[in-house]
Amino acid sequence: MKNILDAMHWRAAVKSYDTSKKLSPEQLDMLLESVRLAPSSAGLQPYIMFVVDKPEIRQKLRAAGYNQAQITDASHFFVFAVPTNLTESLAAHYIDVVAQVRDVPRDTLGGLEAMVTGAITSKPVETRAEWATRQAYLALGVLITAAAVEGIDCSPMEGFDPAQFDEILGLKELNMKSVVMVAAGFRAEDDAYSTLTKVRYPREELIVIV
Repeated sequence: MKNILDAMHWRAAVKSYDTSKKLSPEQLDMLLESVRLAPSSAGLQPYIMFVVDKPEIRQKLRAAGYNQAQITDASHFFVFAVPTNLTESLAAHYIDVVAQVRDVPRDTLGGLEAMVTGAITSKPVETRAEWATRQAYLALGVLITAAAVEGIDCSPMEGFDPAQFDEILGLKELNMKSVVMVAAGFRAEDDAYSTLTKVRYPREELIVIV
């Protein structure tokens, strides 16, 4: 396991993946578990990460993703999606899960249910998908970091046609929409981007102590 700062210096915006190298089942499981354990507002996790396994679907997504090679060439490909009709039913489901996992009577969780319900209903309906997207990006950050620590490349990408992605993945029928995609695998030896010096703003431009 790498030191996390060493890992973040190592990671790069990989464009060219080695198609012969695949994640092991253990590596894939680690990435999926890192997403499951990621933080979210009120613990609600208002998103789903789709693991796109079928090559023919990845080919279609590549066409809808401006022909970015990472979509088909990386070992694995994920798409984060959020609900288009986020309601308090998510809070009720979350409380069901809390009662089951913690083995407590559901009727003792009224205060928690009111709090998590308020986290949804206090937001205008038209802004809830945006809020859910921010939660998905928290999970995305955890995924990228976990991958880097384990020497796995990840390429988060926003450059795609969401309407086409939603149609290809059948998301409309699920009342969901795609928000960001991620390729994961191992960089090719000739990937130019992984050899470039990392460019980041100086700390004083990003961090202010008050």
